[in-house]
Amino acid sequence: MEMIDQNETDVKKQGTDDLREKLEQLKQKLASERPVKWKEFPDIGLYKDQVVSYMYRQLINSEEGGQLTSAMVNNYIKDGLLPRADGKKYSREHLAGLTEICLLKQVLSVKDTGFLLKHVQKGRDHETFYTNFIEVLDRALADTAGKLDAEWNMEALPDMALKLAISSYCDKLACERLIRIMQHAEEQEIQKKHDKKHERRQESKDGNKAEPEADKITDKKDDKKADQKPGQKSAKKGSV
Repeated sequence: MEMIDQNETDVKKQGTDDLREKLEQLKQKLASERPVKWKEFPDIGLYKDQVVSYMYRQLINSEEGGQLTSAMVNNYIKDGLLPRADGKKYSREHLAGLTEICLLKQVLSVKDTGFLLKHVQKGRDHETFYTNFIEVLDRALADTAGKLDAEWNMEALPDMALKLAISSYCDKLACERLIRIMQHAEEQEIQKKHDKKHERRQESKDGNKAEPEADKITDKKDDKKADQKPGQKSAKKGSV
């Protein structure tokens, strides 16, 4: 009986040690793993298959398996999220852009990802924006790592996982609403420009119509004068 109790104790201890190790690994991953800095990108252009392989090392993955394919790269270029390759080579601008896209599309649609990046990047060069992007990511990952405790037992995990899920939902809800507000403002601005352009065209058309009417009036007066008999005007004056 004592042997059985000892075995159960050993199994529980082993399970606790395994859990602690996994939590510590997760905490360490979130606290230390980061995409490379701008200056650490390759100086030479990469072919597409090299880009896909490189991006797997660049992104922070919790599971095995890549998050990017050659077809996805083609679609991002087609949709305007990425510039076209220089020949068949992809530069650090492409690697930075793919890092941003692959991260954001985990929580946003590709369309919203492209819209957000386009507006956030306004007036900034690629290096400045990417550097700021990585700094924001660094703070967010460090904050999440600080919420984890390697000493948690299995019973504590469901509650923490639920809190993280609800927090993610709330952040996503707010993010999507902010994007919709920006999209609505942009649509209104486009509509205003369209209306002004339409008004200018209409004014131009009205102006062109007015000129022929004035010409017609002038022509009628000229025709009337031409039809008048010689001496008619002076005779009329004499009668008065």
